[in-house]
Amino acid sequence: MGRIAASTERAGSAPVRATVRAAAEAVAALETEWVALAGVAAEPNAFAEHWFVAASLRTMAAGRDIRLIEVRRGPRLIGLLLVETARGYAHLPVRLVRNWCHDQAFLGTPLVAAGDERTFWSAAIAALDEADWAPGFLHLNGLAEHGPVHRGLAGAATVHREVRAFLQSDLDPEAYYVQAVRQKKRKEIRRLKSRLAELGPVEARRLGDRAELAGWCDAFLTLEKAGWKGREGSALACAPHTELFFRETLAAAWDAGRLQFLRLDLGGRPIAMLVNFLTPPGSFSFKTVFDEGFARFSPGVLIQLENLAILDNPDIAWMDSCAAQEHPMIDSLWTERRAIVRATVRLKGARRAAIWALCRALETASAALRGRKL
Repeated sequence: MGRIAASTERAGSAPVRATVRAAAEAVAALETEWVALAGVAAEPNAFAEHWFVAASLRTMAAGRDIRLIEVRRGPRLIGLLLVETARGYAHLPVRLVRNWCHDQAFLGTPLVAAGDERTFWSAAIAALDEADWAPGFLHLNGLAEHGPVHRGLAGAATVHREVRAFLQSDLDPEAYYVQAVRQKKRKEIRRLKSRLAELGPVEARRLGDRAELAGWCDAFLTLEKAGWKGREGSALACAPHTELFFRETLAAAWDAGRLQFLRLDLGGRPIAMLVNFLTPPGSFSFKTVFDEGFARFSPGVLIQLENLAILDNPDIAWMDSCAAQEHPMIDSLWTERRAIVRATVRLKGARRAAIWALCRALETASAALRGRKL
């Protein structure tokens, strides 16, 4: 794949340059700088960090032509964006460029150095303007609405918005639980915990030994496949590439110091498990599962109560649930919300502008028919 570069320059500063190259070729070469960029990013995003992307490219990118836009101010890396071309948008057979977010990546915000958000987007979009392989327009999935990276994206049109549960509070876990959950519900949860304890010893555990990780992954995958996701064929262990992705990603997260793995045991056997990615000052609740044979005891809720201990972590200010909008379990425990949006950006060229205008007109008309505003 050839490289395409675009550069801009601000008076009194080093020139800014964007380079586009094959992501698979760049990911190993950029590891040290990529890790450093995550440490100064305007917004943390576990799903854009090197360990997650590297595992994703190894396991989830088969048959995809994924490119990496690399933006530098002088020699310093200030931002990275993974993109691919795609066909089909708003029921139209148009081709476009979009940020690469597979089904197991729950936030699409790129890593951008704090203070360089506008500069990054300007250079990245200029590179796409000049790229003969970049059709249509740029479509961006999974941006945190009104975050610094989203605010730096001048001229973008928001085309979709959803709200998901978010945990952020100065309260300690117990005080937060009391203010978030009504007394009647807390009484019911106490009753369920007592009934569960009648069946055997109940213990909440956190993974503390790398040597146990594979066994914990086995247990998680087994629980998930035994439940409704297994019956629908969407469990991670239903396909070799998604199972491998899960195992490799959690191993990489552990090695990067990003993994928190929780489990709730009954008689030494897990009945609920939860995977978090810790990316100070934020964190992400990646995956959760419970044994449906114990559903009457609400083990998913019980492990989420254990998860409130994150409020005591001085390095973590918030946790993104990564859950679907109005997820009943999370929404019943967490009181804060975070909006996630999709946005489109017009690229230069008459044909590109026409495609973008057509898609925008269709989206606007569709939204009007449904009685909502884009």
